[in-house]
Amino acid sequence: MKYFWTLFWTFILIQMVVYVGSSMIGTEFDFNTGAILTIPVAVLLYIIPAIIPNDPVEKH
Repeated sequence: MKYFWTLFWTFILIQMVVYVGSSMIGTEFDFNTGAILTIPVAVLLYIIPAIIPNDPVEKH
């Protein structure tokens, strides 16, 4: 279920970023661009927690 919600919110937020970005540069909004960018961003969000260590840091 966490993968679904991550994909859902990534889709919503990427669409919002594409809309604001296209509005700022004066081009028309393209839904497909946001939909295509959603997949790599979601995969990146799935990979980042696997890379970051979860062990406590020792004091030196």
